[in-house]
Amino acid sequence: MGVVRTIVFPALRLLVWAVIAVALVQLAFGSRAGRGDTGPVAGPTVDLTPAEATVVRGDVTNTVTLSGTVQADPAVTVKSTAAGAVGRVRAAVGDAVERGTPLFTVVVPVEEPAAPVTAPAADGAPAPVPGAPAAPRTRTVTVSATSTGTLTSLDVLPDQQVAVGDAVAAVSPGTLTVSAPLTQEEQFRLLAPPSSARVTVPGGPGVFECTDLRTGTPEPGTGAPAAPAVPDPYADPYADPGAAPTGARVTCRVPADVPVFAGVSATVEVTAGTSTGVLLAPVTAVRGSVGTGSVWVLDEETGEATETDVVLGLTDGEVVEVSGGVGEGTRVLQFVPGDDGLAVDPYGYGPVAG
Repeated sequence: MGVVRTIVFPALRLLVWAVIAVALVQLAFGSRAGRGDTGPVAGPTVDLTPAEATVVRGDVTNTVTLSGTVQADPAVTVKSTAAGAVGRVRAAVGDAVERGTPLFTVVVPVEEPAAPVTAPAADGAPAPVPGAPAAPRTRTVTVSATSTGTLTSLDVLPDQQVAVGDAVAAVSPGTLTVSAPLTQEEQFRLLAPPSSARVTVPGGPGVFECTDLRTGTPEPGTGAPAAPAVPDPYADPYADPGAAPTGARVTCRVPADVPVFAGVSATVEVTAGTSTGVLLAPVTAVRGSVGTGSVWVLDEETGEATETDVVLGLTDGEVVEVSGGVGEGTRVLQFVPGDDGLAVDPYGYGPVAG
């Protein structure tokens, strides 16, 4: 056993390591030497040929799909129209009121004009003595509701002093509105919005028409969230600028017979026009999105790209109507060129291979 441990096992280990070394050398150099391949190793190649597209004829529908929420319309504030002491309170919180419904009265004092001063008679006769002062006069003013709805607050008590312009009550209209934020791209696509939209509430009623559609920036105090005051420091620098929020919103009125509730989510589909049988180009090939823009037309012989002004129409976010400047079948660069003349992708990641 001593001979096996001291001589045989070490020799076997040396043999195994020698076999491994020979195999590694064969793998590294033997296969190439056996083929006689002495040429350079092929490396990856990059094709910087700009991608191209063709102006085609087709149909386009400008439908913008938005995610929003159902909101209760804000209450209308009622202000005092007179200064004085509250007299009779004629309504209570929770009452259904209409425009002109009396809420309370205000007792307003009426100032008497000062008595004229009588000069003494020329013959020295005494001046007339004024009688006792008249009792103070008052008039009663009724403060009424300025809108129809439910009285949600009435902040007055009998004999309380109020001034003109004091907020004394609030009337909730009891109506609901769907509100959805707009990105920069969506706001440009809805420059001429229709009067209604199709709304879907998950788990609620079927698709319904939402009327009185409007776009714009909500006024302070309407309950709609405001736009961020400062840019987000963690925003993706490579994100599409058109996806940035603008603070503008789409709003529309929920019909009274639709059973939905404030606070639930909703999907809003706004269709702002359809064009059929028009010339279309990819939006990535056009610089500009509203009214006018430009594309880079490829020469049929040289392949050189020339910037060409075009007239733009509707877009669905993927293709855009080109109503002037190019014809059907025109070859254009698929992506707007960068400053170096190479076509780049719309998010600025660099040249685009053809």
